[in-house]
Amino acid sequence: MNISKSTFSQSFDRMSKTGYFLLSVFLVGLIVFASYHWYFKPTQEKDQLLLSMLTDGMKTQHFAPHELNDSYSEKVFNTYIERLDINKKFFLQKDIESLNRFKTNIDDEINAGTTNFFEAANAIYETRTKQAANYYKPILTEAFDFNVDEYYENDSKKTSFAADSNALKEQWRKYLKYQTLIRLNDLIEEQDKARERKDTSFTEKSLTELEKTAREKVKKSNDDGFKRLFEIDKDDRYNLFLNTLVNIHDTHTEYFPPADKQNFDIAMSGQLQGIGAQLQEKDGFIKVNSIIPGGPAYRDARLKAGDLILKVAQDGQEPVEVTEMRLDKAVQLIRGKKGTKVTLTIKKPDGAIDNITLTRDIVIIEETYAQSAIINGKEKIGYIRLTGFYSDFGKGGRDCADDVKNELIKLKKENIDGVVLDLRDNGGGSLESVVRMVGLFIRVGPVVQVKSKNEDPGMMSDFDASVTYDGPLVVMVNENSASASEILAAAIQDYKRGIIIGSPTTFGKGTVQRIYNLDDMVGSAYDAIKPLGSVKITMQKFYRVSGGSTQLRGVTPDIIVPDLYAKIKYGEKEEDFVMPWDEIAPAHYGKVHTGDYFDKVITESKKRIEANPTFKTIDAQSAEYKIQSENSAVTLNLKSYQNRLSESKKQEKEIEELKKSISPLSVYNCKSDSINLVGADSSKVRRNKEWMSSLSKDFYLGEVKNIITSMQKLK
Repeated sequence: MNISKSTFSQSFDRMSKTGYFLLSVFLVGLIVFASYHWYFKPTQEKDQLLLSMLTDGMKTQHFAPHELNDSYSEKVFNTYIERLDINKKFFLQKDIESLNRFKTNIDDEINAGTTNFFEAANAIYETRTKQAANYYKPILTEAFDFNVDEYYENDSKKTSFAADSNALKEQWRKYLKYQTLIRLNDLIEEQDKARERKDTSFTEKSLTELEKTAREKVKKSNDDGFKRLFEIDKDDRYNLFLNTLVNIHDTHTEYFPPADKQNFDIAMSGQLQGIGAQLQEKDGFIKVNSIIPGGPAYRDARLKAGDLILKVAQDGQEPVEVTEMRLDKAVQLIRGKKGTKVTLTIKKPDGAIDNITLTRDIVIIEETYAQSAIINGKEKIGYIRLTGFYSDFGKGGRDCADDVKNELIKLKKENIDGVVLDLRDNGGGSLESVVRMVGLFIRVGPVVQVKSKNEDPGMMSDFDASVTYDGPLVVMVNENSASASEILAAAIQDYKRGIIIGSPTTFGKGTVQRIYNLDDMVGSAYDAIKPLGSVKITMQKFYRVSGGSTQLRGVTPDIIVPDLYAKIKYGEKEEDFVMPWDEIAPAHYGKVHTGDYFDKVITESKKRIEANPTFKTIDAQSAEYKIQSENSAVTLNLKSYQNRLSESKKQEKEIEELKKSISPLSVYNCKSDSINLVGADSSKVRRNKEWMSSLSKDFYLGEVKNIITSMQKLK
């Protein structure tokens, strides 16, 4: 059961900092407006009150509210039904047909303060879920035949609601067979590995015995799943309905009931203690939103933003399904004491399933700050990694703009020939810090335009005429570079101050949200029915100095490098209800470089990339991943399933072998950092060594090195 379609971290710039988010008041604010209140009659019931407040809030505060009309009604109808029964395992087609009378009337119900559609849908849902609870047990009493060639459609958007109860039971049979197939294959692989290890403590079982064990595991999983399902009540489903009403305005506008606000706080805490990852609940799945530098997941490097967590297993215990589980409950399973192990069953964007075992540990705070290194070769290149735009907000902490400035000064003492600023997987953060950071590379000028509802765009500019670094500059981005990262990359690109290199596009989030505590919007007459929850509303949009928005389209790099997931739908464009791209008048600014200097550098780089065997392989694999992600019909034939997994592993191994064959870059610390490492604790020295090793094997940096060489030659 999907309770909320949460995208907490995207709305808050997808940027994490250990323990908390550091955000600019311009980017996002946890704001309670003392000057604006919603007032309603004290006689209103809680459900009616919430409906009125949210509707009024969208009209008055949202940047571009959807008009309440038949089109809006249809979107609410379709989206709520989909979220209520995301895998089409409960409703029948005749149920949907019986509800169709409400399809264009929801806007009228909202205006009238009634909830007839919700009441009707909820009544049918409660009946159907109780019936479905009786389907899986009889099916799992008999062995499955995995020699039959049949398929299970794993993408519910490509399926229809069952025509009758018999058709629905058949859908359940295929679903349960698919779940059993996954567990059966895991058991076979586990047994094969034990045989290879010559583990005498392991009792070998026949395929028939393993199949029975797999079915028992699936039954236990469904027992637990239905138990969780029946813990969800009518109020929870009404909260889902309210969230759907506001989500239609745009994907980042959300209603948080008091209980779900706890999930919000988990996402905003900046880290998932134990593995070092930020999670969000999306369409019934637990999704990895970002990986925190310095944490176990970051050091392991297998878990990526965009992965879906399907199951969680404690060391030596059976995995627990977390699909359609509340975020806070999933977090409780993943968290744990330092040194203990947790295994995550994850689904990659291309559809591949994998198990990742991580040893829980603390997140190293220092590794979330800006760091630099030297890449040596024909030219000496200064490398700066920035994982988030953190700011002290006047609290005496560190600010990323100051840290990057210090790293630039440090690198200039090393007589570098160029600088690369790595913003890959940087989810954003403080907008004021972005403006100051752009100012390190330009003299003065506008950096970003911010537009509020029914107002002229405002300008945020750099007024400091000093330039910390004026040499060749390359900025690295990928599909996880979001919001504030996109603003910096766009400004550097518009000014022609540096060259942007990376995935075909960045994330594409160019909007700003603010939080309203609904309890503060009403008077004391409603104390008896508080708490009411909170609502997050999109109120502003960002625009480049050249006039175009970063919303939806993101930033297209000057030089595009192949990426394994480049051809798969990802980022803002993945969402259902996104605000469109648009443009406003450009600001007045002057480009730093003119003529064909950059054009020549970009042309040379594109030729090298096209001829590079590693990039060719990655591009081919990316195309294969796209095919796999679109081919959502999964075989239920054991041998075919194993062959597909084997082929995927073979392709992954091929890329890993290619990476190993590349000559490593010469990477080392700045002199001042090397001095600081003398006498440092062994864990810090080890982590630094691992980082240097990782950079030396980064073949994307190899092309960046070539670009800066060209810039030095042609400038």
